Amino acid sequence: MVSTILLEPEKLNTSLKNSENPLKVFRDALKEANLALKTRFEKGDPITALVPLRAQMIDNLLKQAWMHKMPEDAAAALIAVGGYGRMELHPGSDIDLMILLDDTDPERHSDSLAELLTFFWDIGLEVGHSVRTIAECITEAERDITVATNIMESRLLIGQASLFTQMQAATGPEKIWPSDRFFTAKWEEQTQRYLRYEEAISNLEPNIKESPGGLRDIQMVGWVVKRHYGAKTMHDLVVHGFLTEEEYLDLMDGQDYLWRIRFALHLLTGRREDRILFDYQRTLAAQFGFEDDDQELGVEKFMQQYYRTALRLRRMNEMLLQLFQEVILLKCHLDEPKPINRRFQSRSGFLEVVHKDIFTQYPLALLELFLIMEQHQELNGVRASTIRLIRSHRHLIDDNFRQDIRARSLFMEILRQPVGITHELRRMNRYGILARYIPAFAHIVGRMQYDLFHVFTVDKHTLFVVRNLRRLTVPEHRGEFPLCSDIMEKLPKPELLYIAAIFHDIAKGRGGDHSELGAKEAWDFCKLHGLSDYDSRLVSWLVEKHLLMSITAQRKDTSDPDVINDFAQSVKNPVHLDYLYLLTMADIRATDPKKWNSWKNSLLRELYITTKQALLRGLQNPQEREEIVQNKQAGALHLLRAEGNDPDSALAHWATLSLDYFLYHTWEEIAWQTRMVLASTPDQLPLVQLRKSSTRGGTEIFLYGPDRDDLFAITTSQLDQLGLNIVSARIETANTGLTLNSFLVLEQDGGPVEEAGRREEICDLLREALLNPESTNLVVSRRVPRRLKHFSTPTRIDFVQDYGNQRTIMKLMTDDRPGLLSEVGHAFAKCKIKLINAKIATIGAEAEDTFFITDRNNKPLGSREQFESLEKEIQERLS
Repeated sequence: MVSTILLEPEKLNTSLKNSENPLKVFRDALKEANLALKTRFEKGDPITALVPLRAQMIDNLLKQAWMHKMPEDAAAALIAVGGYGRMELHPGSDIDLMILLDDTDPERHSDSLAELLTFFWDIGLEVGHSVRTIAECITEAERDITVATNIMESRLLIGQASLFTQMQAATGPEKIWPSDRFFTAKWEEQTQRYLRYEEAISNLEPNIKESPGGLRDIQMVGWVVKRHYGAKTMHDLVVHGFLTEEEYLDLMDGQDYLWRIRFALHLLTGRREDRILFDYQRTLAAQFGFEDDDQELGVEKFMQQYYRTALRLRRMNEMLLQLFQEVILLKCHLDEPKPINRRFQSRSGFLEVVHKDIFTQYPLALLELFLIMEQHQELNGVRASTIRLIRSHRHLIDDNFRQDIRARSLFMEILRQPVGITHELRRMNRYGILARYIPAFAHIVGRMQYDLFHVFTVDKHTLFVVRNLRRLTVPEHRGEFPLCSDIMEKLPKPELLYIAAIFHDIAKGRGGDHSELGAKEAWDFCKLHGLSDYDSRLVSWLVEKHLLMSITAQRKDTSDPDVINDFAQSVKNPVHLDYLYLLTMADIRATDPKKWNSWKNSLLRELYITTKQALLRGLQNPQEREEIVQNKQAGALHLLRAEGNDPDSALAHWATLSLDYFLYHTWEEIAWQTRMVLASTPDQLPLVQLRKSSTRGGTEIFLYGPDRDDLFAITTSQLDQLGLNIVSARIETANTGLTLNSFLVLEQDGGPVEEAGRREEICDLLREALLNPESTNLVVSRRVPRRLKHFSTPTRIDFVQDYGNQRTIMKLMTDDRPGLLSEVGHAFAKCKIKLINAKIATIGAEAEDTFFITDRNNKPLGSREQFESLEKEIQERLS
């Protein structure tokens, strides 16, 4: 057992009396205490002992400091409030204090108090403090529920006990904040807190204290029961019938686990840090004994345990708050029950079972409950007593239950309801029913992926996909994605799409190809639930191919008719395409909603439309390139003529360009760029023009001027310095030696460049850099974002020959970072490589970029020396 002087106040007192430097005694005692706690934690002492032990040590330190600095008869009291008042103190926790003064002469001890507070800081204690009279306590507490909560948890450390007693009486529920008002205010406070954290227990870097399912959820329960019953400990929840002994132990187990993480976080960072940042996750995982294996990382196992604990605590919080609502707000005066069927009834707006043995007598009611919630939208939720019964009867959902045709029918009926599907699938997940009914789903509950691409746990992401699909059926949201809503409305069986969504990532973390494994799971589920072979094959195919459309749209050159034809061959028919398009859109949006933008929307929409045309035309009759070019030129000429432009001049200009130029651009883009070129004069070059792209969902930057080897490197470095996200680049060099460069860019928020001043800034900076590259700073100085620093992707470069289009395709995978494209551009220039086209994709912390390149003679790279030289140059620049 590690000893410390702060556990023996007499020794501390003696040391102070015998020392000529009291400040040093206090500092040394605090250092010794901190070291002792750290040693005990590392030895594995119970966290339930360490947290209050730190509070006890600080108690003794503060008391001695008070006696050292304050007059013995001071009409004041030193009071611990907040978490410290609860005797809960972690290594970096705030030490919240209130100094309570006598109303008669509050200024009497001002000098001593100022000296005391300074002394606290000199010792090394970061204290948060307030100095109040009893009257001020009443005023502040009435005004601010947070102050009232802190005072409610106050604890006298030293000083006049009578002052403390008077303050407690004056701020009790009989005087201010009666328990019903207190409960309502705290519930609203929790609701707002959930909204601040996006109602996601599964953020990549959760806050162990504030996130849903965190320590604040437990504290919320404690505050309410203390205010209403004057309870002293959480075990009083059992005494007053809110929890069973087993549930109480489960709650405390969850709290202990979160306490251990928080304690470790504070020791690791040396300060109060409640966010489980990427900076600490791997270290914490190792500290808690999680190791990597062939299927998943130790950090993923650690975070999954956290997420599952948070989900469990959130369930408990939901149940308890509803019980409090019945007792505190409704004062147990519940409405008379209104029958719904033989098993369920409505009471005061909540669904409940007609008696406590329902699930034992009729286990299928465990599924039926969610169907009833869908069919009775007037219900506010499930009554807490019924939630408790669900929790204690989940084990009844076994293989026999799943084989029962009535259970299968109920589940399919849940998926076929016109409203409430998303809400009830989420409720099924919260109550643990979804994981019981679909055992494979249990594996992904709370499962995180250690990257920046997937911002939710797999189960939450899955249910977000369902939510995005369901949103397409809601009339008031029709304006968001009109084409998708039209397709959804015409789908013969939308429930097939929901099943595909549930299973598309269900095999994540098992090793192997999760798409193939998930497709097998989906097939078995569909056959078990009586779906036809055709429908089962469609669902299984959707799961297996759920990444196909995303990969094609974001990484391949979809202006190439061969790419469209290959994709159409994989899809086979328009029905498959409809289902796959909707699933892909919903999946991408649910992976990281903040990264969804109009550019990705346009990519998918364009691929859908061109593929639908190819399928309707017939896979044996693909559209020829020349036909596509002629159609686009005809459309562009029509626009140019309407605006008074000379068609012969346009045709003469087009004769200097390649066919690929017309394949890539829309006829409307061709007309706009041609208009810019024909109107320009030599003294205006290089020409830089910006406009919002209505079809591609970003801002098009068009550059026209003399060709040069480092033009791509110069341009991308300047755009990067401006904080613009380049998503596409098209480089076309005419046989006149002039080049037409088209970049599609987005602002950091994923939108186009809107402000006129911002557009002028971009144009001016680019033109100056192209005119005077020697005097332009081409080094990108933007800092690497903190989160990116914790992920490392080895740079990998692959080359594929595309002889049909007379080019080489270079695929680059590496760490995303500022200046990446500029470095690649400089490598191209040094190795005498021409860039034709580029598709830029950032997947979390990884850059997965595709470059379509040729040599100086517009031919594919042909020699091993060319490949090796280019790869070496890029590797050296990026290392």
